Amino acid sequence: MTAIRLTRMGRKKKPFYRIVVTDSRKRRDGGWIESIGYYNPVVADKTLKVDEERLNYWISVGAQMSDRVKKITGK
Repeated sequence: MTAIRLTRMGRKKKPFYRIVVTDSRKRRDGGWIESIGYYNPVVADKTLKVDEERLNYWISVGAQMSDRVKKITGK
């Protein structure tokens, strides 16, 4: 099954996340199929950028969004 979830980037105590499509059996920071956006919770305005077209495509073909991705995207 494919999953839409966050993968952690950045330094220690300065997290930066990519929103990626990956096989659900892979580790959190393992390989991914496609990167569809990013989320930066450290800055004051909590930057979020998501390619809505690609997100809707992956949902339409059966990818499951993680709870955290659902919460930050509002879907």
